[in-house]
Amino acid sequence: MFLGEYEYKVDNKGRLPLPPKFRQELAGELMVTRGAEKCIVVYPVAEWRKLADELAARIAPSKMRTLNRVVFGSAFSLSLDGQGRIALPNPLRQWAEIGDNAVIVGLNNYVEVWNPKLWSSEKKSAEEQVWQIMESLEAQQ
Repeated sequence: MFLGEYEYKVDNKGRLPLPPKFRQELAGELMVTRGAEKCIVVYPVAEWRKLADELAARIAPSKMRTLNRVVFGSAFSLSLDGQGRIALPNPLRQWAEIGDNAVIVGLNNYVEVWNPKLWSSEKKSAEEQVWQIMESLEAQQ
């Protein structure tokens, strides 16, 4: 399980250390792709496969082609180096506007990587919406 928020430097080769707490679960192959917002999403390969299966089962074929182009067409298979870093692919770094610093956010079964300024804005927006979301869940019970 991935929890918390961490800020790290990105080196001049685009390598980003992952929090030590995350490294064991992300050992071996991991998948990175564009997020729905301007971030990079990191999945353990098992979670990636679950996502692929779930999307294929729930989305109409015409819409699946579009989704495949964005989600899977922009995905990269990576692994941690000996120092617990991933080399962020340049197209994803540009998409997410990742420069010299990045915020890594644990979101239960996956991780997001954000530009710190964009994360600050997204986090504020999420904090404003969370109570409405929780109230709507309570109303459904």
